[in-house]
Amino acid sequence: MEKVNHEYGANQIQVLEGLEHVRKRPGMYIGSVSVRGLHHCVYEIVDNAVDEALAGYCKNINVTIEPGNIICVEDDGRGIPVDIHPKTKISAAETVYTKLNAGGKFGGDSGYKVSGGLHGVGASVVNALSEWTEVTIQRDGGIFQMKFERGKTVQPLERIGDSDRTGTKVRFLADNTIFESLNYEYEVLEKRFREMAFLTKGLKITIEDKRPEEREETEDGEEVEEKIKKAEFCFEGGLNSFVEYLNKNKEKINQLPIYIEKDDGEVPIEVAIQYTTAYSENIYTFVNNINTIEGGTHLEGFKRAVTKVFNDYARNHGILKEKDPNLQGEDIREGMTAVISVKVKDPQFEGQTKTKLGNSNVAGIVANAVNEALSTFLEENPNIGKAILEKCISASRAREAARKARELVRKKNSMEGSTLPGKLADCSGKNPEECEVYIVEGDSAGGSAKQGRDRTFQAILPLWGKMLNVEKSRADKIYGNDKLQPVILAIGAGIGADFDITKIRYGKVIIMADADVDGAHIRTLLLTFFFRYMRPLIENGNVYLAQPPLYKLSKKGMEDIYCYTDDDLTKAYKELEEKGIPRDQLALQRYKGLRRNES
Repeated sequence: MEKVNHEYGANQIQVLEGLEHVRKRPGMYIGSVSVRGLHHCVYEIVDNAVDEALAGYCKNINVTIEPGNIICVEDDGRGIPVDIHPKTKISAAETVYTKLNAGGKFGGDSGYKVSGGLHGVGASVVNALSEWTEVTIQRDGGIFQMKFERGKTVQPLERIGDSDRTGTKVRFLADNTIFESLNYEYEVLEKRFREMAFLTKGLKITIEDKRPEEREETEDGEEVEEKIKKAEFCFEGGLNSFVEYLNKNKEKINQLPIYIEKDDGEVPIEVAIQYTTAYSENIYTFVNNINTIEGGTHLEGFKRAVTKVFNDYARNHGILKEKDPNLQGEDIREGMTAVISVKVKDPQFEGQTKTKLGNSNVAGIVANAVNEALSTFLEENPNIGKAILEKCISASRAREAARKARELVRKKNSMEGSTLPGKLADCSGKNPEECEVYIVEGDSAGGSAKQGRDRTFQAILPLWGKMLNVEKSRADKIYGNDKLQPVILAIGAGIGADFDITKIRYGKVIIMADADVDGAHIRTLLLTFFFRYMRPLIENGNVYLAQPPLYKLSKKGMEDIYCYTDDDLTKAYKELEEKGIPRDQLALQRYKGLRRNES
């Protein structure tokens, strides 16, 4: 490498004061500056209020998205302390919002047994990444307020009134020079706050979106009444309510969830388990109300205990014979929906944004609690135990059949070499990054697509009829399904555990179904198949949905105009009229498909 002459001495060492480092490297604290990081800021402030609820001091949390993408979070907890901090010589409230690693969750007598958030950096990080922040506190008989701009105090804490209530209200506007977008997704926030309410019995969380929406118009030109987005969550059933919500449209094996709760003073544990007739497992894990999407030691302990308990029960009651092999963990978890929530005083997470728990002692604590409680439940409810084990044994047999079918497919593929599906109209190009395959609905659509394609890089694969719903089928049926085989062979990268994304034959897999109910069903079935058995395709961004037009406007001597919605059609008519082309000179063709108000 070429040496560049630059001075490198003490003058080149930068010291970032206060919250400057947060603004310089926001990804270190909130994961990213995308919409995900934007939402994370809201979670941090709400987590502080939830911590008050976990400590027993808060019953209500109200979250509002105000016009201009301003966030307001208000709780009825104790309120942040307002007295002068002995070390910083400023109010404790201002210290919390301007100093990293300052908070009441590092020990002492604050009342926090456990907590979520970023442990002392949450409030200050949100403040640093906001254009402005306004904090109003009610406690000690008064109302106190302070204001900040980009992490710096512009109005120190001052008393602005009297009150006999307690609580904290935080309003902030995220900094548009930091974040890629300030557009909060109401549905994402709603889902997260529903989870929080499930995980904290009796806590009421309200979310309301007050941002003005574009008003729709009827065909008569009248404005449709604006829909107010508001939701209120409060669940006395806790995790049981959570599991029942997740399984609300499924057929249950045990109608009431199996509920496990144990608090040994070190790691309080809550688990709810319900089995359905489905073939996939859904396990959600939380630590101090934080969704650990990558699992961790609490999930490891749970899986270990469940596998041991069911195998022991099956052996002891003669359901599994001596010559039978043990059931695998995946067999036992088939159809299981479970929520695991643990409270850890000093959680060790892998990564700042906490997606995987690393405390090694938690695995044993969870395993022991689940082992003891689940064993007792099965002994006391033998009918449920046997019904679940029948499903597990059936899953084990299907897994073995799937293994044999998989080996047969491998053998068949190796013998046939590069054989492709008969109906595939392949492209001449061989570079996957440049090639794309269109999966179309039926032979007639396949013929039309072939006429319009560029055969150098576009391949066409017609499918006929409804394919298998893999969500309701076991793997052994999927490997031999004649509707899915052409898709598997065309993509050429295997299936399930054998799937290797480096072997895909096309960089873009485009689903081109009709824009009607049947087409939507086919798209859903294909996407479900990709998600369950070729998930890297989706995660890598290789799967696309073709959007067909709803209308075509044409006139001799004019290039055809395609419109995808009714609004596009109205806009096209208007633009053409401005160019001197009246509506009665245009030919309008309406394609098969759903209008927006029909979908």
